[in-house]
Amino acid sequence: MRTAVVIGTGLIGTSVALALTDRGVTVHLADHDPARARTAAARGAGTDAPPEGPVDLAVVAVPPAHVAGTLAEAMRAGTARGYLDVASVKGGPKRELEALGVDLSSYIGSHPMSGKERSGPLAGSGDLFEGRPWVLTPTRDTDTEVLNLALELVALCRAVPVVMDADAHDRAVALVSHTPQLVSSMVAARLEQAEETAVRLCGQGIRDVTRIAASDPRMWVDILSANPGPVADVLAALAADLDETVRSLRALQSADDDKRREGVTGVEDVLRRGNTGRARVPGKHGTAPTAYETVAVLISDQPGELARIFADAGQAGVNIEDVRIEHATGQQAGVVQLMVAPSAAPPLSAALRERGWALRQ
Repeated sequence: MRTAVVIGTGLIGTSVALALTDRGVTVHLADHDPARARTAAARGAGTDAPPEGPVDLAVVAVPPAHVAGTLAEAMRAGTARGYLDVASVKGGPKRELEALGVDLSSYIGSHPMSGKERSGPLAGSGDLFEGRPWVLTPTRDTDTEVLNLALELVALCRAVPVVMDADAHDRAVALVSHTPQLVSSMVAARLEQAEETAVRLCGQGIRDVTRIAASDPRMWVDILSANPGPVADVLAALAADLDETVRSLRALQSADDDKRREGVTGVEDVLRRGNTGRARVPGKHGTAPTAYETVAVLISDQPGELARIFADAGQAGVNIEDVRIEHATGQQAGVVQLMVAPSAAPPLSAALRERGWALRQ
């Protein structure tokens, strides 16, 4: 691949353009708002000048509702040898393209499973997709040449290709992406009118659950409008669990011992099923989840403290597998949770204590 057009210079489109430009591909940028294309170009994502002739690949990075129309327009103009979209739903755009009667041999659907709470060209990053799954949904008509172009794009963005059926993809993202967004927003919405004293008690748990609730509502309305059925199916199953959990919690208030035992069983059931489901979430590098030990270290909010603790861990010969920071509300301090292999936890704890760090049990 030597040349590409990226149509739509939001977070994903700009990130694709930055990754391709960094790896020597000449990228042309287009957007319904020329100012956004100019902003992406100013960031080094390519040029906002149109190409002089057909390019190797056209990447359509517009909201799901506009994917089919944008693709059809680009195809009719002969913009590229191959066409690919990066929308977060795949079944609907494919059916719309079929209804428009365009030749699907030069098209392949795709969805990079990566993003941020921020949007727009200023949020783009050339390393956004590194190590992340990138779903490809070829049709029965997709040419091998176009599939190879898509695989090359994924490789240039340093992502991991995953080939799926379009409708299977939409059911999957309803479960692992779209429903979590709504649930996160619903939990965060409980804080809107909450007492200030309650909000001040927020800890890392509520921060983790509500992190993605900061996402752009307009963007998510577009996404959810393109995949309403599968998301509603997952929410219906979740609602059944919620109803059962509410009944179990009410039973715990009963004076009847049998009802209280039923309540305990019901609450324990949903928590245990949650343990089982959580254990299936892929771990580091997409491999099977690994049980890590956590070494919790008290840390002050001072420049260089994180660098120092990582350096001390490195001096101890310990690899940090993951890290979390729990902030202390209203204080210039917090707790850094260092996740390491179980065998590395004792030597790391000893080394950090020796270097003056205060560990939290």
